Amino acid sequence: MSTDAPVCPECGAAMRAGGLALCLREDDGRRACRALWRCAGRHVWWRWADRVDSPLEKCPVPGAFR
Repeated sequence: MSTDAPVCPECGAAMRAGGLALCLREDDGRRACRALWRCAGRHVWWRWADRVDSPLEKCPVPGAFR
């Protein structure tokens, strides 16, 4: 797993890890974790934790992870 924190695609600020969320992945039907990332601008993004090279996606329910 990479130790480099991504930058926010929306505002360019450094992001901090915000935990993991267990989700059902539609493309293969497996349960997998999404890694949550948050910036100082309160933007919340996530990506599949087991697919480190996958792009960040805007989290559809950011209020659920406060």
